[in-house]
Amino acid sequence: MRLTRQTNYAIRILMYLATNPGRLSKLGDVARSYAAPEPFMFKILQPLVGSGLVETVRGRNGGIRLGRPAATITLREVVVLMEENFAMAECFDGGTTDCPLVFHCELNAALRQALEAFLSTLGRFSIADLVENRPFLSETLGIPMATEHAALS
Repeated sequence: MRLTRQTNYAIRILMYLATNPGRLSKLGDVARSYAAPEPFMFKILQPLVGSGLVETVRGRNGGIRLGRPAATITLREVVVLMEENFAMAECFDGGTTDCPLVFHCELNAALRQALEAFLSTLGRFSIADLVENRPFLSETLGIPMATEHAALS
């Protein structure tokens, strides 16, 4: 199974925000960190905000931040939110097919088990797990560390 670009960047947005805890981030800064167009990132941000994973603060000094602690946001939750379709074959879950075995084939059962194993594994990892090396991520993404941020204020 291959995740879409949108899912990949949704996870990256959440990682950025988790690397910058307790502070607001500008979407433009997030987009620049990943060399991604800001309109593309804005499109990805919408379902994250709608689901409460990210919250926005309006105004001149506004921005975005995690809507929940990073440790409570699982990769499974993000993938299920962002992916439109988990059909692994054209006949998955009764999809359109001309295969005569569609209603008596064990392939669908095997694919369902594989998908559940995949999602179950993702459920064991949180966004916090992905940002354990916060100093490296901060440096790589250009996010000032908390002490630097306080000195800049």
